[in-house]
Amino acid sequence: MTPIAVTVLTGFLGAGKTTLLRQILHTQHQMKIAVIENEFSEIPIDNQLIGDRATRITTLSNGCICCTRSGELEAALLDLLDSVDKGEVRFDRLMIECTGMADPGPILQAFFAHEIICERYVLDGVITLVDAVHAMSQLDQFPLAQSQIGYADRIVLTKTDVAGECPELAERLQRINARAPVYRMIQGDIDPALLFDIRGFMLEENVVAARPLFYRVAPEQNAVSSIVVELDYPVALTAISKVMEELLAGFADNLMRYKGMLWIADQPCRLLFQGVQRLYSADWDREWQPDETPHSVLVFIGMQLPETEIREVFARLRPACLI
Repeated sequence: MTPIAVTVLTGFLGAGKTTLLRQILHTQHQMKIAVIENEFSEIPIDNQLIGDRATRITTLSNGCICCTRSGELEAALLDLLDSVDKGEVRFDRLMIECTGMADPGPILQAFFAHEIICERYVLDGVITLVDAVHAMSQLDQFPLAQSQIGYADRIVLTKTDVAGECPELAERLQRINARAPVYRMIQGDIDPALLFDIRGFMLEENVVAARPLFYRVAPEQNAVSSIVVELDYPVALTAISKVMEELLAGFADNLMRYKGMLWIADQPCRLLFQGVQRLYSADWDREWQPDETPHSVLVFIGMQLPETEIREVFARLRPACLI
């Protein structure tokens, strides 16, 4: 049974999430899309704005689906599967629209921690919308806005018709998340091919989609940042495992997303890994090819990460014969 692809749509208040979702539902007629949305108000409003094009709309009204104690998100996911198994509904993709005040981390962990959900759903990617007009002040005032960008596989700039070119914002977004390419959207108009089938949670070699475009440190102090570590030497599997365990023990609550491709000593294949907060997975990939130079690339995105300490601990893995 093919797992159902899941797209998580996040972004700060007023970024345009409902506008984008409505546009997708009204233009992608070849896809059957189910929607889970979250609102603060007791009376659902967004499902009326979205219209009736979704296969099913499940509204969570507890104010915040990032609350791990409620279990409301897990219940909604299982309820959708039950309807599928009974033949009551059929859909190809699920979109989860988070409230603007939701932290995506616990939402993503639901797809790692629940056995049935892990089997029947597959996370495709996190799409974070950023209001180009108000983003700089929001990033200054609300660490949550930075967190939403840190979790992203794709960043979508909205209201660019009003804001115009935003080089400082683009630089700041790159500093927060070096993994995620940035696209522009006006009034919900964007090619869905840029948002779907991005395989953001697959163990693949494209750890960093593009090289960072900005090297000057932005004057704003971001609580969230991305660290790209590149190693041109092999590392012992036991040593890298110990380092990762130490990092998770010390900074798991600060880590949002991390991903890597590793050159393991005395192994012909590449080791790929990825994680969200405390939950991670790793697997052997294909063999290194004769025409490629083995190397390691690791990306860590998190809040107030000790960059110097992280770089030093990996630097100490260099074999003595190469020092």
